[in-house]
Amino acid sequence: MKINCLIVDDEQLARQLLESYVLKIPHMELIKSCKSAVEAIEFLQKGNVDLMFLDIQMPDLSGIEFLQTLKNKPLVIFTTAYKEFALDGYELDVIDYMLKPISFERFLQGSNKALEQIKLIKAAKNKETPSKDFVSLKSNHKVYKVKYNDIYYIEGLKEYVTFYTKDKKIVVLESLKRLEKTLPQELFLRIHKSYVINIQIIDSMYGNQLEVKGNYLPIGKMYLDKVKRILFPDI
Repeated sequence: MKINCLIVDDEQLARQLLESYVLKIPHMELIKSCKSAVEAIEFLQKGNVDLMFLDIQMPDLSGIEFLQTLKNKPLVIFTTAYKEFALDGYELDVIDYMLKPISFERFLQGSNKALEQIKLIKAAKNKETPSKDFVSLKSNHKVYKVKYNDIYYIEGLKEYVTFYTKDKKIVVLESLKRLEKTLPQELFLRIHKSYVINIQIIDSMYGNQLEVKGNYLPIGKMYLDKVKRILFPDI
């Protein structure tokens, strides 16, 4: 299980320290490191942040003020040099409160606490919503029921996406960006601004291309490291 992390701190050295800690922990992935709360808003709106390391004393908008504005907030760990804000953290339901300078041991304690909390949240969601193995696609006045295992890859073109499946192509009015959020992350991976692939169907990798059932799909530069890490972790 990966924890998507966001760091928000106006001090460059503090951000760099937290970034180095995140990179040391296999189950954590750094989504963005921001120098202000305003900069962080965009990434929180995308909804892919599991855990936010949030400084309290920042210009323009403090960490506490920022947290109070959020309706749907991720798990939060306060990182601060001031003990007196601990009560505010408790009232805002943050999961940990780490005092600077933060040692790696202390950081690891907080991260493990976050991991356990995220496991509980996801387990509860899984009980509430039975998992399904298919997606419903509306195309040409029909609704197709397509199993995830039968999808080879998905190509996006402006406001349309094309599903390349085991036995047909299905064109759907949808954006690849929105669609990506609804697909199971353990099965599908974005490899390019125009392509999402089923990771179980990959045949090989050649340079910056993936072979999928005889088709060679490009890997975007910004996706290359993640593709290698997920598809070929031992190389």
